[in-house]
Amino acid sequence: MLARALSGTVFGLDGVRVEVEADIADGLPGFHIVGLGDRALQEARERVKIAINNSGFEFPGRKVTINLAPAQLPKEGSGFDLAMAAAIVNAAQDRGLPTDAAWLGELALDGAVRPIRGTLPIIAHLDRLGIRRFYVPAGNVAEAKIATTAPVIGVTHFRQLKVHWDEGATLDESPMVEPMQAVPPTQHVDLAEIFGQPHAKRALEVAAAGAHHLLLVGPPGAGKTLLARALPGILPPLSQREAVEVTSIASCVGMLPAGGGLLEVAPFRAPHHTVSAAALVGGGLASPRPGEITRAHRGVLFMDEITEFRRDALESLRQPLEEGRLAVARSRGHAVLPGRFILVAAANPCPCGFAGDPRRICQCTPLDRQRYHARLSGPIRDRIDLQVLVPRQPAGELLRSTPVAESSAAVRERVLRARQRQRERRPQGPLNGALTGPQLRKEPLAAAGQALLEAAAERLQLSGRAIHRVLRVARTIADLDESSGIEQGHIAEALQYRESG
Repeated sequence: MLARALSGTVFGLDGVRVEVEADIADGLPGFHIVGLGDRALQEARERVKIAINNSGFEFPGRKVTINLAPAQLPKEGSGFDLAMAAAIVNAAQDRGLPTDAAWLGELALDGAVRPIRGTLPIIAHLDRLGIRRFYVPAGNVAEAKIATTAPVIGVTHFRQLKVHWDEGATLDESPMVEPMQAVPPTQHVDLAEIFGQPHAKRALEVAAAGAHHLLLVGPPGAGKTLLARALPGILPPLSQREAVEVTSIASCVGMLPAGGGLLEVAPFRAPHHTVSAAALVGGGLASPRPGEITRAHRGVLFMDEITEFRRDALESLRQPLEEGRLAVARSRGHAVLPGRFILVAAANPCPCGFAGDPRRICQCTPLDRQRYHARLSGPIRDRIDLQVLVPRQPAGELLRSTPVAESSAAVRERVLRARQRQRERRPQGPLNGALTGPQLRKEPLAAAGQALLEAAAERLQLSGRAIHRVLRVARTIADLDESSGIEQGHIAEALQYRESG
């Protein structure tokens, strides 16, 4: 007796169709799972067997074999439990399952169906293949409905399916569970709460408007971390397509709470400086898994004390900073993961942190400062559009009783208008921070601005990539000024952000 149930898994960030075949044959009683499964899948033998018995069914006392096809694809996790149980029960009764239905979910020992990771990309892939009915855990219904307009059946207990199969009772598209209380999001700092630092605040505004990378250099306690945490508060809301991308990533890495739906807030990731290259880029023994870079997609990646990060971890930023994606290869496969984020890096000017400080004497030797500066390689610095000095603020400025700076809401309005101008010019993107050379050459540049840029490139010995980045920043400054072309003043301000670092 043979029965088949459709299911799916995630490889990288992409859903993959998996067919679960259950065969019941004469022989010594046993339960075998084949198809390149991991440890969690092998342990599913006990989970599925006990869940079937505790849900009103009877596990067959014969030789039961489960095959997960395609056999050469690595399969991980407990999301096949529901499909395996459905196939076994129907094979035992010599009854087939509908070919246009898919089954996802983990089974508890009492038969309850638990939420799983990666539901959104799996459902999206199966929907494109023509699947027209989905049986998923109730906690995954909200994210599943983002990916399909087909009926999504929320299953809370395997016993529901016994009534459905034996008595023909219909299963509606409910219930949907209430979203669980997620980890409270990071409270964004309002720019009005940061006293002084007008140059750094302007750089934040430019970075948000054009999605430019930013390096903040200054002594300890100058406010670099506060400035970085203020950036998400002036970013525009995610578009529908961006929100689906962010939600799909959160689903794959288990950051989407049970019952959670579309995420509309840009992510903010701040990995510790001891993070490994694999944790930053993405790892996994067999299949690629998203790292911090992918988790920050469409949001902000904050690297505090960037010079303290491992050299191999920093150098792994080269491809995503330039291309907005990264290719990850592992022993059993290769995946291209998204990585379009805004990098905000913070660093001290030297090991002691007081080089250039007018009040504190730097204790570092020239060789110490040179070695410290070299921890952030030239190619990485060259990929950062805005490099800003964050000086120590006088005590009088910090002790003001009332804020005198603009609020994040006011700055955000200008950022929204600048983003709107970019969308009007290029409805399909990209933003200014990702413009290519041919796209930049189409932007109107005043003769005086071109002359200034040529002189600065000669004096500062700017590379071709650095010249393009100056033009990208100048284009964003022009958008903030609501100017159709790039003027000399825009080039001058953009050059300041390269000299400051």
